[in-house]
Amino acid sequence: MMPSFFRPVLSHTLRRAVVLRQGLSNNTVARTQLFRAAFSQTAVKATPSTTVIQETSKSAYKTERDPNFKELSEQDLAFFKSVLPPSSIVQDEDNLSNYNIDWLKRYQGHSKLVLKPSTTEQVSKLLKYCSDNRIAVVPQGGNTGVVGGGTPVFDEVIISTSNMNNIRSFDAISGSLVCDAGCILENLDNFLAENGHIMPLDLGAKGRQVCQIGGNVSTNAGGLRYLRYGSLHGNVLGLEVVLPDGTILNNMSTLRKDNTGYDLKQLFIGAEGTLGIVTGVSIASPKRPKAVNLALLGVDSFDQVIATFKRSKDELCEIVSAFEFWDQASINLVQKHLAVGSNIPLQSSHQFYVLVETSGSNKEHDDEKLGQLLEGLITDGIIQDGVLAQDTTQIRNLWAIREGIPEACSKAGAVYMYDISMPVSVLYKLVEDLKTRFQEKGVFGEGKLIKSVTGFGHMGDGNLHLNVEADAFTPEATGLIEPFIYEWTAENSGSISAEHGLGRMKNQYLHYTKAPEMIDLMRRLKVVFDPKGIMNPYKFFPSS
Repeated sequence: MMPSFFRPVLSHTLRRAVVLRQGLSNNTVARTQLFRAAFSQTAVKATPSTTVIQETSKSAYKTERDPNFKELSEQDLAFFKSVLPPSSIVQDEDNLSNYNIDWLKRYQGHSKLVLKPSTTEQVSKLLKYCSDNRIAVVPQGGNTGVVGGGTPVFDEVIISTSNMNNIRSFDAISGSLVCDAGCILENLDNFLAENGHIMPLDLGAKGRQVCQIGGNVSTNAGGLRYLRYGSLHGNVLGLEVVLPDGTILNNMSTLRKDNTGYDLKQLFIGAEGTLGIVTGVSIASPKRPKAVNLALLGVDSFDQVIATFKRSKDELCEIVSAFEFWDQASINLVQKHLAVGSNIPLQSSHQFYVLVETSGSNKEHDDEKLGQLLEGLITDGIIQDGVLAQDTTQIRNLWAIREGIPEACSKAGAVYMYDISMPVSVLYKLVEDLKTRFQEKGVFGEGKLIKSVTGFGHMGDGNLHLNVEADAFTPEATGLIEPFIYEWTAENSGSISAEHGLGRMKNQYLHYTKAPEMIDLMRRLKVVFDPKGIMNPYKFFPSS
């Protein structure tokens, strides 16, 4: 049972409003609305030979269309129509915009053709033809990426996996799930819920309702519960991949142990479609927890966030499943742009907020451990405020606050978004140093070039999501941020991309994380699998 210490009476004594046992009122937190990006309906005209990329988070640079890639002909279209039915081919400009423009509307390509195969064999025929004729290809899943990896740059043919959405098999004993690459993450989780299991990956409300498992694998997506279940490198049991020459690489093992030669599937996890197209996934699904608790806490310094994290790991051990944090500036954006922002359940504002989730099989046991943790935290003055969800609806509502931050950022206008990882001890220092840099330049504050800097992320895996709200996307603003942010990350033993990948946004900065020898080896592997370079060109690697 939760100790009575956490009942509201505590607020009379310490004036901290720790209503950890009271829970949330029925009208406390409005659920985040599903974000549906309105894609531009601008007609796509003749393919340019040069694209000037001026996206929200990198300096403008010119990318030339590779003249070795063939432009589509009527003969090519005739072949594609011999493989796919008319309903699986998109050519009209209005519908093409949904595939040419990413959901954040930062990257726009000029593809004139989208192919939507339903089987692995169809993918094989399409890729072989494209390879033989040197037609550039962009694999695309749910188009929910944020670094431009899933959208074309020029007139590359888009091969969408959205029609490949069947669950092939599920083993209730081992928990192994085998499915097509186009299965939507939330649909898979709902299927597993009916069988007492859970997907090891959760990308939040907007992400899981649209993203596809093949895209998750191809970008090595992280997510909210990485702390508990780990990365896709550990959870993926096998893959089915079509190579650029049409070869079907069938490695759809459901075994947890297979120590026979190179573990080739690992090459395709996080390869962003540059080596082939993932068409099938075999993944380990853990048992769905029977008892889930979620606490939202308010603290007044990042040192207290770290202290809360350390104590949570020490005292909750095996049942802690998520540990998220965000700063006051993040909440300000949520309150400004989303309905959920008007219903933050804490009685006062704080410099930082922490979301601690536990998942286990024995509610009484978990309640006791969490109660002891929270009692110790408040007694020692580490946390100042908090609420504890009392049912699944309140759990969803609390998560909606955290999940609403990226949506609020996307609605703020000119927001430079960064996804980086570093040691937890310095996780928030980059936010502070960037603010100081802007202040010293005299460009920080309302009415100035830089309006705000926000930081939130996954404390458990050292993943910071840093956002800079600017007056507009300008070379001056970009120059103040880059390459400073990447240099700082490199100096602090971090990675320029924690979970979003490289795509078009970060490929030019790969050298800040990978040594020249590693980049060279990656290029050589690319040539082995894709000697003609047709797979997702102009991305991933720095331009030569």
